[in-house]
Amino acid sequence: MSNSSDETSTQTGDTAVTTEAKPLSRRTMAGYLTKIGAGALAAVMSGGMVVTMVREASAQTDGGTTQKYRYGMVIDTRRCVGCKACVVACKAENKTPPGVNYNLVVEQAIPNRLDDKPLFMTKPCFHCDNPPCVGVCPVGATFKRSQDGIVVVDYERCIGCRYCITACPYGARSFDFGENYPAVAEKTAYSAVPSPEYGQFRQREEEKSPVGNVRKCTFCVHLQDKDGKYDKAAGRWPACAKTCTGHAIHFGDFNDPESEVSQLLRENQAIRLKEELGTAPNVYYLI
Repeated sequence: MSNSSDETSTQTGDTAVTTEAKPLSRRTMAGYLTKIGAGALAAVMSGGMVVTMVREASAQTDGGTTQKYRYGMVIDTRRCVGCKACVVACKAENKTPPGVNYNLVVEQAIPNRLDDKPLFMTKPCFHCDNPPCVGVCPVGATFKRSQDGIVVVDYERCIGCRYCITACPYGARSFDFGENYPAVAEKTAYSAVPSPEYGQFRQREEEKSPVGNVRKCTFCVHLQDKDGKYDKAAGRWPACAKTCTGHAIHFGDFNDPESEVSQLLRENQAIRLKEELGTAPNVYYLI
């Protein structure tokens, strides 16, 4: 989004195209940002203050020890076309049943936009530095991994109380009610393929985990190697980022200053949703 009030910059392939557009008032933009959950940014803009955008993520600590990795995403809303290939890829990779979605694409109209293109926002789990879901779990089934900051669920420990679903301000969790797609219910060859989730390779069976558990995006943690690393060149990369047709979803390690996600934050204006809640999500949006 341009800082100028009379022009809008759009992307065509790798070429930036600048066209004249009807200016958006500060009040209109503030209202729009509030709708998508960027309330803190909207409040600053409404007050007429100078906005300092997020440019670089710093290394986080856990129990006084620096995390080895800090995995997260930078999602470029200017490039997202709302095709939902990321949603399909995620379901195929993790074999999630009906009603269980690890990421969603939200559509929001932008007033006075020249090309009438709505804003599309992919919403995975935000893997917050201060995840409210963790503190409310009465059995410690959901927790933040100290080595890489990924928030996970222990299916054997989860009792299905759904407190974490209520606590999550991003709607990033689903409950597995035991439903199956027809292909699975008919005991086809596909149904015999286990889910690679968490590297546990579970077969889907009635009354066995993850049926009756809360489920969520894991950043495809099962694709890490024994050292906790992903390998984009080898295809061991989160399914949504690997499949994104518009190259809008970028994944990587914020602790690595040379990673793609770190460079994107240094070179672009970015926001995080609902920062006013103090969750410190590890998903950033370029707008």
